[in-house]
Amino acid sequence: MSRRAYLDCVGGIAGDMLLGALLDAGGDVDLLYGLPQRLGLGRVEIAVERVTRQGIGAVHVETRGDDTRHQTWREIRALLESAELEPGAQGPALQAFTRLAEAEGRVHGVPADSVHFHELGSLDTIIEICGAAVLLEDLAVDGVTCSPLPVASGLVEASHGVLPLPAPATVELLRGAPLVGVQGESELVTPTGAALAATFAEAWGPLPPLVLADVGYGAGSRELSDRPNVLRVMLGTAESAVTSAEVRLLETNLDDLSPELIPDAFERCFAAGALDVWTVPAQMKKGRPGLVLSALARPADEAEVATAILEETTALGVRSSRLSRYELDREERVVEVEGGSVRVKVGLLDGRAVNVAPEHEDCAALAARTGRSVKAVFAEALAATDRR
Repeated sequence: MSRRAYLDCVGGIAGDMLLGALLDAGGDVDLLYGLPQRLGLGRVEIAVERVTRQGIGAVHVETRGDDTRHQTWREIRALLESAELEPGAQGPALQAFTRLAEAEGRVHGVPADSVHFHELGSLDTIIEICGAAVLLEDLAVDGVTCSPLPVASGLVEASHGVLPLPAPATVELLRGAPLVGVQGESELVTPTGAALAATFAEAWGPLPPLVLADVGYGAGSRELSDRPNVLRVMLGTAESAVTSAEVRLLETNLDDLSPELIPDAFERCFAAGALDVWTVPAQMKKGRPGLVLSALARPADEAEVATAILEETTALGVRSSRLSRYELDREERVVEVEGGSVRVKVGLLDGRAVNVAPEHEDCAALAARTGRSVKAVFAEALAATDRR
């Protein structure tokens, strides 16, 4: 059965709150304690303690240390790429940090590689993002749904000056996510929390059908007067072997785009987070032959994919439709074949592999190196996957 996690953001979401909730739900605390060494960090202490928030018992996580070597996104990316993390944790951690750096860059008008993680505290952010990825992997979570996020108004002091709440970087990260305005002037959703939610959440909304197995509460650092400052994680198995996720369908009609530019638009859309991109021929106004360019994206990636379409084509607008789709659980495996290795995408239904697809690029590259046909490498990769 598919194992799902629901993030019930009662008091919002921050990196330390998600870590605490995952630990309280059964995550291995030793994995968190061992994370600084696996990342190659200096003196770092991770403190885990039980606290109460409005009478609710929860776990609070605090990172302390004096390692300030990794302050820019360029430096942090190099750290993550060389870290001793499982692929299932390393990939999402890099993706979350990329989102965070790009959002900060847009807000402050600087390239993402030059973003300096001032008030975020780069050490805290590294541990929180990598820790969440590692613990979700440890808990064997196949998919995440997140509740609408509560956001308050007000002002907060930062290194760049006085900023409105939600913080501008947080707003950038939450394009496509459902937000709920609440009373108060506290920062309920931090940029790190927003980056984690945008990266891991496959769907947003109410609790989906699941058989509840474990519950965990993670505490923020303050007491709030109007709500418990906790994030609740509910873990369980999906009622159905096939899960449903919310997606956005983005479309535009084109009758004046050079065909040579279509592959560039495809590549840019995929780089922006599109799940799929395609075109179909269509008859346009004035009898012109043209095409409809369509892209499928998660809600959090909708704006980036739409921007890619507008910048890479002659479109003056992009239509957006809200859809849901049924999805198999997915995993990536690496198999060894004659002359090298090939990545294989596996679609799982209730834990059973029902679709297996070797990566064509890997097969083509290996075929070019060894003088074999792509078809032969593809078939060997399929056979190697079946043996596993």
